[in-house]
Amino acid sequence: MGQSVTTLADGELVSSVAQGDKLAEGALYEKYSDRLYFLALSELHSREDAEDVRGETFIRVLQALRQGKLRKPESLSSFIVGIALNVIRESRRQRFGTESLGDSELKVADEASPEKAFLDQEVSSSIAETAKQLQPREREFLRMYYYEELPVPEIARALGIKEERLRLIKSRTLKRFRKIYQNCKAG
Repeated sequence: MGQSVTTLADGELVSSVAQGDKLAEGALYEKYSDRLYFLALSELHSREDAEDVRGETFIRVLQALRQGKLRKPESLSSFIVGIALNVIRESRRQRFGTESLGDSELKVADEASPEKAFLDQEVSSSIAETAKQLQPREREFLRMYYYEELPVPEIARALGIKEERLRLIKSRTLKRFRKIYQNCKAG
């Protein structure tokens, strides 16, 4: 390999992992580890569970890449996030499906009040409604920029625009999002 493994593009990482390159596996982990941890932490609100999700996700991603299950190597980040979301769902099902009622009651007492849970649900619902009203390109931009935290050149390439226009799109999208969100909350 001519270049350092840590500087490989996603497509080259996928190819190297499929060929059994342990350095590429480490580089893949380094590149996506923090993102996965924070995604899991934001969904599960537990450091231990977030660590478990990150580990399980990377095991599944490596297995899938070794078996050639990723059709488009350039969509590696979306592939990883999709697997992570599946692991998070499984974790929730497992946790809530196997706890006794007494354990659940103790957790609710330790966690946020019912009012806070309702407000969080209300905010999430408002955000989802707001996102539905955005243009598909605006939703796609927000997903890639904030959720997947993709680099600007990758977002520009995916949207088929020049990097210079991305700042304008970000500004307009956020302005439009705020306006729609405030209208949703007012109505």
